[in-house]
Amino acid sequence: MALTKLARRERIKRRVRKVVNGTAAQPRLSVFRSNKSIYAQLIDDLSGATLCSASSIEKEIVEKVKGLNKTQVAAVVGKAIAEKALAKGITNVAFDRNGYLYHGRVKQLADSAREGGLKF
Repeated sequence: MALTKLARRERIKRRVRKVVNGTAAQPRLSVFRSNKSIYAQLIDDLSGATLCSASSIEKEIVEKVKGLNKTQVAAVVGKAIAEKALAKGITNVAFDRNGYLYHGRVKQLADSAREGGLKF
């Protein structure tokens, strides 16, 4: 029996999450991608807290991305999460692609976060 797209992603997500988890010293950079938007969070799994987040629906990012395609928007969100993390003194993160293929918007967000100063 073939898996649905969502069930397949959940299976990959569980497999990746066994290995990738975040602490306060090295939080998990989790990416969520919807059809219209993209979201990134730095998560401390030990305390269950979100340290900082960036998304394409934040007011200041929406103003920057008018007229850009979704891949370019992901790059802006990646830069924004890197700036917020560096402001809090976070440089090392564990990247969690959340079951998505490392391609397109997810890859662009990761690359621009690296350019912004995050190491993973």
